Amino acid sequence: MPPWAIGLYRVIDPAIENAVATVPPGPWAVGVSGGADSVALLDLLRGRGDLNLHVVHLDHETRGQESTDDAGFVMHLAERWGIAATLRLRRDIEPMLAHRPANASALFRAMRLCLYRTVVKDLGLRGVILAHHADDQAETVMLRLLRGSGPAGLAGMSPRATVGGLLILRPLLAVPGELLRQHLRSRGIAWREDASNASPRYLRNRVRAILRSDAALSAALLELSRACGALRQWTRRNAPTLGECFAAADLADLPRILAAESARRWLVERGSPPGQVSPGAIGRLIAMAADAATPSRQCFPGGLLVRRRAGRVAV
Repeated sequence: MPPWAIGLYRVIDPAIENAVATVPPGPWAVGVSGGADSVALLDLLRGRGDLNLHVVHLDHETRGQESTDDAGFVMHLAERWGIAATLRLRRDIEPMLAHRPANASALFRAMRLCLYRTVVKDLGLRGVILAHHADDQAETVMLRLLRGSGPAGLAGMSPRATVGGLLILRPLLAVPGELLRQHLRSRGIAWREDASNASPRYLRNRVRAILRSDAALSAALLELSRACGALRQWTRRNAPTLGECFAAADLADLPRILAAESARRWLVERGSPPGQVSPGAIGRLIAMAADAATPSRQCFPGGLLVRRRAGRVAV
């Protein structure tokens, strides 16, 4: 057992203890909304003597005084626990985005990532730790199923990922959300409730309500996530890396699952934003390589112009 865990062992569930133990030592940002999940994460991490934490909160300015109160709660909590914190408003961060997603949820996610990236860079931190847990993972897989995602998407969120140069850790992905709430209740720690999370206006909220009433479905989605995650790892290890200017047959002759990964990787390496490389874009690149009747010049995410000439594909 690591030395920092000795004093916590008797009061922390082993599943949570094991999750917290996966975080490498050093300076980290922690995304804290004020909700139960992120408050529990912060409380668990602050028990680690080998971590130097910095709380980061974005006020989305969407719920009037409630949003302001959430921000105040987070800043007060950080101060009470002796943890440095950064608070920013949506109006400060949104103009910094190079690309503004039309979808509100995607926009808020992009703004949070932008803020995390800025804080991590300015303070010389290793990355950011987020509180996504097993319930969130099941919801994500269900939503991607509804959108028709393939195996890579159905793997769900990764416990460790790099997005635009920002290292993101999600150590709680195997921990049920209720276990985090039980931890807070046992410690007498308060948290904020976001009323909009219960609104049936949002698809994710409707999916969440369904999964809360069907434990077997949630378990099946998590098992699907694990299986697809293993498949994704195998694919990334075995998919060939295409050259800057590659023979169309090098991509067209691959099995579809390997072709998709090779095409995705090639587009990202040429400058397409990873989050914008959709299955449709990947399919178009594969079609360009396999079918001479497709347009020989096509635009891809990030304004990337791809050309096919004399059986070769290049930017």
